[in-house]
Amino acid sequence: MITVRSYALRVTQDHESRRRPGSGRRGPGRPTRRDRHGRGLRGRLVPASVPLARTRAEVFDDLVLDTVESLERRYSRELAGVEFAVEEVPPDLNVYDTDVLEDGEVPLARLLPGRPGRSNTPPRIVLYRRPLEFRAVDRDDLADLVHDVIVEQVANLLGIDPDDIQTD
Repeated sequence: MITVRSYALRVTQDHESRRRPGSGRRGPGRPTRRDRHGRGLRGRLVPASVPLARTRAEVFDDLVLDTVESLERRYSRELAGVEFAVEEVPPDLNVYDTDVLEDGEVPLARLLPGRPGRSNTPPRIVLYRRPLEFRAVDRDDLADLVHDVIVEQVANLLGIDPDDIQTD
């Protein structure tokens, strides 16, 4: 007569005897890394030094930094206390203020003016990455769009026409 306990023990032993070498546990309680179908361990497809290894967010951040650096060379005094930020998507609000640059109903960027006084909050320009990426056809188009949006927000902050702002 076979009891449930002895059957479970026998099934477990049979299963362990069918394991491939190296696919079990190593040491006390340490599972090995899985080698699915003999294809080798999983890892990066490309080395970190190759441009393909960069995420879209990192590429977008680089585009923003390039534009900001070119503006800061020309307007270093005016942009000394301005913070630039990137967020994935805009916050979910029903109505946006006049400080928001919109394309239709979707915000692309926002200018948060500074508040001198007790809180001493510096001005902040926030770009929304996903709406900008969605409107760009390729990387060059995205670079132009990011440049135009930042220039328009800086012009709005400084109170000048965006066409009067010169970058390198």
